[in-house]
Amino acid sequence: MRNLVNQALMMSDDWVVEFCYRDSKGNESIRVVSPIRFLGSDRFLALCLSREEPRQFYLSRCTDMAIRPAHDYVMPVPIRQLVAA
Repeated sequence: MRNLVNQALMMSDDWVVEFCYRDSKGNESIRVVSPIRFLGSDRFLALCLSREEPRQFYLSRCTDMAIRPAHDYVMPVPIRQLVAA
């Protein structure tokens, strides 16, 4: 996952990262972000395209991460909540 974030970070005008994120309360949502920088080995700072502000994300709370073309997204991107089955 760190490699995907790094790829988007190096080409931030072209790529964003989409992933499922579990917050500290256990709530899951789909996030789309533009990485800014790593904050140590376990987390990164990114512009959240939903909240339209910088947020930090723990890599251990991310799943199903993928790089997407930045031109496919316009802020604000709705946060999609995942509902447990």
